Amino acid sequence: MKSAVSRLIHQSSGPSLSRLSRSSTLLGNGRLFSTDTSSGDSKRVEEPFKVEEAETVKMDPPSPDQLLVLGGNGFVGSHVCKEALDRGLSVSSLSRSGRPSVQASWADKVVWHKGNLLEPASLKDAMSKVSAVISCVGGFGTNSQMYKINGTANINAIRVAAEQGVKRFTYISAADFGLVNFLLQGYYEGKRAAEAELLSKFTYGGVIIRPGFIHGTRQVGSLKVPLGLIGSPLEMLLQHAKPLNKLPVLGPLLTPPVSAASVAKVAVRAATDPVFPPGIVDVYGILRYSGQK
Repeated sequence: MKSAVSRLIHQSSGPSLSRLSRSSTLLGNGRLFSTDTSSGDSKRVEEPFKVEEAETVKMDPPSPDQLLVLGGNGFVGSHVCKEALDRGLSVSSLSRSGRPSVQASWADKVVWHKGNLLEPASLKDAMSKVSAVISCVGGFGTNSQMYKINGTANINAIRVAAEQGVKRFTYISAADFGLVNFLLQGYYEGKRAAEAELLSKFTYGGVIIRPGFIHGTRQVGSLKVPLGLIGSPLEMLLQHAKPLNKLPVLGPLLTPPVSAASVAKVAVRAATDPVFPPGIVDVYGILRYSGQK
């Protein structure tokens, strides 16, 4: 009986050992060692596949954002151009007069275009390669003139920008001043029409900035008018009196002034920062975004 069991164990273990001898063992160093002796070379070591490093391709750094400022030779527009240049952006500007007469180093760094916002065809070339637009265009006159300057001109610019694939558009509008809105009906109706068009065409990249009185040093011909002498103290005083804005009639007149530099800082950020929220930025938002409390 014992001899029969011995023969049975011997017969069943033979094939398993044979299969084991033909198996392969993976060594700790990652090389594959074959124990299959049927090949005639019991010491053969199979090397793993060689992976060669891909060739490094040198790419040029991305070009800075191309920013177009409409009305860049005006009071607010010139501050916007300077702020954008300080941030290292490539800046161009379009206006009816082109390059301003002011002799300043920043003006030499801006590409100046002549064009008329009331003639949409004259805007296409200037907007063809830009990623963002800031409009500082506005003005006063009769009601019909104010609507045309503040409304129609900016609506044309917004539509052409959308057609040319511009990503972001920032519009410098104006805060409500209650009774003043009625006295300057064409001005405010034009502004609000342009705002509605912007929110329609640039749902995710349109920003409306609504400052009140804008102060700073204003160039009038060869004369420099220091509006900050009045505006700066009023800003300091009224920015802490926000509840007074709720007063009937007089409340909107107590809207704090803001500096042209603050408006420019927020405008450039809104036009170039992809996470800047779309919509309306009021005076208090301007103060907050520009780093002031």
